This record gives sequence, structure tokens and C-alpha cells, in this order.
Amino acid sequence: MSALLPFVTVETNESPDSAIIWLHGLGSDGHDFESLVPSLSLSPTLSVRFIFPHAPKRPVAVNGGMEMRAWYDIYEMTLERKVDMGNIEESRLQVEALIEDQINKGIAANRIVLAGFSQGGVIAYQTAFQTNHKLAGVLALSTYLASGDGVPLAEDCQNGATPMMIHHGSQDPIVSPSLGIKARDLLIEKGFSVDYEVYPMPHSVCPEQVVDISSWLNERLA
Repeated sequence: MSALLPFVTVETNESPDSAIIWLHGLGSDGHDFESLVPSLSLSPTLSVRFIFPHAPKRPVAVNGGMEMRAWYDIYEMTLERKVDMGNIEESRLQVEALIEDQINKGIAANRIVLAGFSQGGVIAYQTAFQTNHKLAGVLALSTYLASGDGVPLAEDCQNGATPMMIHHGSQDPIVSPSLGIKARDLLIEKGFSVDYEVYPMPHSVCPEQVVDISSWLNERLA
């Protein structure tokens, strides 16, 4: 078995019994959302281990081949995007290994939330669709589906009934809001349990959204 991706760990209490694996966006790293943890105001009764992995460094075509942390290569920055599905599968397996690691450390799969921003959200979706573990929830932030054809029917998916929360900015110039809506509509059509919220923000996270994330996580992990 290959080594786990390096990651940042933040624990809200001793002896965590739940975990949130949070995947960053293109060109960022595992520290990107680390500072958000105190703002989430999780219930003091919860004992949560946050895992913020660092994506591998790879050349990214749309950025002139510059090497940066990326879950996958993007060939064309069109609305639909042309991406490296092989990279996505590689990253999915790396996130699957992180899930297995937390399970081996005593945290049940149904106490694990997958969260991802932008590229990280793409991998969160793919992992939820293909893993054999039933998770506590999927939080998809300012993201999209890499391939609509790859979305299974909910009845054929271990996480078909797992709550999925999609957040998107109405002013997002990087990932068009239409892609968030497209993901929502396809997931609902396939039978998944989906909620969708939009915020007056660009490709980012806003205070109002953080309050909503806090409520959703407290509910998922109560």
C-alpha cells in the first residue's frame, strides 16, 4: 500500500469519534481551511478530527503547465471543462485511503464527512459515488461534477441516501453557478438526497455560509 497523502490534523476534543476530511482547491494546500475550524462553532459535545490533506504537485495545463498542488489536471477552462479523469481516479483512491485510515483508527464510516472546495469538491463527489463506505455526509463547495455520465443511480450507490449539501456563489467567475445547479439537478434526478444553497459571493467562502455549514455539520454529527 502506498503512503498516505500528507495532511494537517485539527481535533476539537480528546478521543475523536467523528472525522471531516476536507479537500482544498487548485493551487492551495491543506492549510487553506484549517483556520476555519474555530469559526464553525461545532457543539462542545462533539469530538471531531479534521483532516486537511495536501494534494500532490503536478503541472496544470490551463496555468501554462505550472506545477502546483492539484487533484487533477485541467486541459481546457471551458464551461464544461476538459479534465484528466485518470488523475481524478488517482486522487479518489488517495482519499479512499484516508477514509480507511480513519476507520482503522476507530472512527466509523458513518461518522465521516467528506467536504471539498472547487477541485476538492469534484474528488469528494467521485469518492462518495464509488466508495463502499456509507458516509455521514458530503459537503460540495463551489464545485461541479467531473462527468455526468459517471454519476450512478442512488439505488446503486452506497451513499445514495447520504445527505449532500451543495453551496455556490452567485458571483463565482471561476466555477459558473450554472455548474452547481447542473450538479444539483442531475443528483436529484438520480435519486440522491441533495440540498442546495446559493450565496452572494465569488469563488470563496462567506460568513453567512460558515454559519450554515456549522448547522449542517452539527446536525450530521450529533
